[in-house]
Amino acid sequence: MEEQEQKRSSEIGEEMEEEEHQYRRRRQQQQQVEEEKDILNFLDSTDSYLTLFDSLSSTLRQGWLDLASARHSMGASRINSSLLDLKLHSAATSLQVTQSDVDPTMVQPCFKLCKWVSSENGSHHSVEDNQQLRYRGTPQSSETANKNTAKDALVDDHVQRARSKSLSVFGTLVSPRLRATQLSFERALEIVVEIANKRSQMLSSFDQLRQEFEDAKI
Repeated sequence: MEEQEQKRSSEIGEEMEEEEHQYRRRRQQQQQVEEEKDILNFLDSTDSYLTLFDSLSSTLRQGWLDLASARHSMGASRINSSLLDLKLHSAATSLQVTQSDVDPTMVQPCFKLCKWVSSENGSHHSVEDNQQLRYRGTPQSSETANKNTAKDALVDDHVQRARSKSLSVFGTLVSPRLRATQLSFERALEIVVEIANKRSQMLSSFDQLRQEFEDAKI
C-alpha cells in the first residue's frame, strides 16, 4: 500500500515537473517571439529613418534648383533677401508636441505640424487637422459629406491665398518655378517632422529592446 502511494506521489511529482517545464518552454518561446517582433520594429524604424533622410536631401535639392531657376528667369533684383519683410509676424506654421497614445507606459513624444494656421474670427485651426477628418469615423451621410466637402474647399482656398500672400513680396506675377520652390520647402518641412516622429519611435523601440535584454539576464 505504501509502495503504491509512493509510486503515485512520484508520478504526480513527475507530472508537475513536466507541466512546469512545458510552461517555462512556452513562456520562453513567447518571449522570443516578442523580442523578434521588437527587433523587426526597430529595424523597420531605422530603415524608414534613413529613407526619410534621403527623401529630405532630394526634396531640398529640388527646392534649391527651382529657386535658382526662378531667380534666373525673374532676375536677381526681384528675388532678393532685401525684399523680405523682417517685422514680427504671427507664425503661419507651428509645431505641436504631444504624448503618443500608442503605449501610455512608454515616453514617446509625437510631433505634429500645423501648416498655414488661420486665426480668422478668433478661431485657430490647422489645415492638416481639417484634412485628416476625411479619413476618420464611420461612413457619413450625404449631408455630412457635403459639409465636409465645403469645409475642405474652404481650407484649400485658404491655403492658396496664404501661399500667394507669402510670395507677394516678390511681385504680383511670379515664376511657376518660385511656386514650385515654395511647395518643395513646404514638403521638406513635413519630412523633417516625419523624421522627428520616426526617431522618437526608433529610440522608444531601442529602449524597449534594451529593457527586455536586461530582464532576460536577471
